[in-house]
Amino acid sequence: MTDPMDTKLLLRRQIMVKAIVTPEWKDDAQRQLQAQLNQVDAQIQQLDLQVQQVIDELRKSNEAADVVNARIQDVQGQANNQKAQLLQQKNLILQQLDQVQRLQMGQEVDQGQVDNFFYVTKGDNLIQKMQVEILLRNGVIEEIRGTL
Repeated sequence: MTDPMDTKLLLRRQIMVKAIVTPEWKDDAQRQLQAQLNQVDAQIQQLDLQVQQVIDELRKSNEAADVVNARIQDVQGQANNQKAQLLQQKNLILQQLDQVQRLQMGQEVDQGQVDNFFYVTKGDNLIQKMQVEILLRNGVIEEIRGTL
């Protein structure tokens, strides 16, 4: 028979991962954000090119002018909605880039979360066990904070 004091329960928690801002971290973050900006710009250019091709095809069609104009307006309306979303995404990336540039060396910033499984037994402080963080410096674990 098992002793109730030996009973363990396996739980899952989210562990916050933080990074210390270093020149290398800052360069990497800026490089990633710039790549995202370039990708959004390319999507905008591709959208503009596709819209122009569709409009050119519509103008070549044998349909009545008012039908063609209505279709062109519809295509342009859809394209404008997509473009507005892409520009909103671009603006968000630009804001993130600005925030990264303003960070001070040595400052801690959130990098995300990772899942972790852990055991609890009767008498454990669950709140303390749920509050665990990992601190990174240039990708290397510098500190594990909290009760494992």
